[in-house]
Amino acid sequence: MPRKIIYKHRYFAPSFNQITRPLGNILLSAPRLESRGNRPLKMDFEEQLNALIFFHLEEHTSARELIQVMKEDDFARNAIAPKGGISRSSFSEAVNERGLEQFFYVFQQLQKQAASLLPKKYADFGDLISIDGSLIDAVLSMAWADYRKKSKKARLHLGFSVNQGIPHKLFLTNGKGDERPFVHQILEPGQTGIMDRGYQHHHNFDSLQEEKKHFVCRIKGNTHKTCLKQYEVDPDSIVFYDAKVLLGQPGAKQTRKPLRLVGYVVDDVKYWVATDRFDLTAEDIALIYKLRWEIEKFFAWWKRHLKVYHLIARSKHGLMVQILSGLITYLLLAIYCHEQHGERVSIKRVRQLRIQIQNELRELENLAPDPNRARTPHSESLHASP
Repeated sequence: MPRKIIYKHRYFAPSFNQITRPLGNILLSAPRLESRGNRPLKMDFEEQLNALIFFHLEEHTSARELIQVMKEDDFARNAIAPKGGISRSSFSEAVNERGLEQFFYVFQQLQKQAASLLPKKYADFGDLISIDGSLIDAVLSMAWADYRKKSKKARLHLGFSVNQGIPHKLFLTNGKGDERPFVHQILEPGQTGIMDRGYQHHHNFDSLQEEKKHFVCRIKGNTHKTCLKQYEVDPDSIVFYDAKVLLGQPGAKQTRKPLRLVGYVVDDVKYWVATDRFDLTAEDIALIYKLRWEIEKFFAWWKRHLKVYHLIARSKHGLMVQILSGLITYLLLAIYCHEQHGERVSIKRVRQLRIQIQNELRELENLAPDPNRARTPHSESLHASP
């Protein structure tokens, strides 16, 4: 039997509804979050999702602060918090133990939606995915986040779509987690991964070509190379070397498949970049590697303005929920900024959105001083039932 929509009665804030609008159909098809016992859920999945979107959007820095706001702020209490409120222990249980499957589903579906809507900035280069890892400071009680003695960290492995400026795929490990194996899982056939020297691995270069996955990867300058064919370079170009080569000493560590090696200089620094892209100019390869910095800029913006690395969970499950909710919030902002302003995400537009939500609430309170009159259906807040 098809699911039907049940509208939740909440404060009506058009701007918050607008940013969460893309979630409507996704929530209808998402796996249902069930209670594990006889007791009903104190916070269903939609409420958990809205609370974490609100947490990131409003730059809160702790679960304690979010719980306080959901108790004392009119908008958060009526539009975000579950009916009857939520205790800190119940919120912690929800984040640390439930909803991971649903958050993954929402992220994957929303990412596809954003990818179909947002324009591709570097379409001539193909589908470019910058790949990098980011360390997340953990506390000593997080035993799973192994890093160093007396230091705990987790590591986020992320693929970032350079063309559209949105996250692509993610994985979470302890801080010691090797980054290189995740390249194969992040990239899809036909995509080009952009990576720094930490991802240099000659066997991976071979297997990526076998999987029809492309790469542009900086390598160490002292890497042994066997030149098979050298190409002409423009003497006025930043490029000083362009050739088909085998990398590594002959034997077990040498690449089996030939690849292209481009050498160029920027600000007196020499760059050596390995790639299987023979269809582009050497200058194009240099530009593509420069675009790797897009993921660095994303990490910096995301951590600073959405407070994603301020821990509200201690388990690996809970931290992944927190990261997924931060990525979902960013995807919602990317869609919103594109549809409303024809722009990519910026802190200017995020601040405008925050102010709009608060102003709409104040206007509503002035028009309807009776709290019961201020409750009206949240037109895009959907809850599925059989």
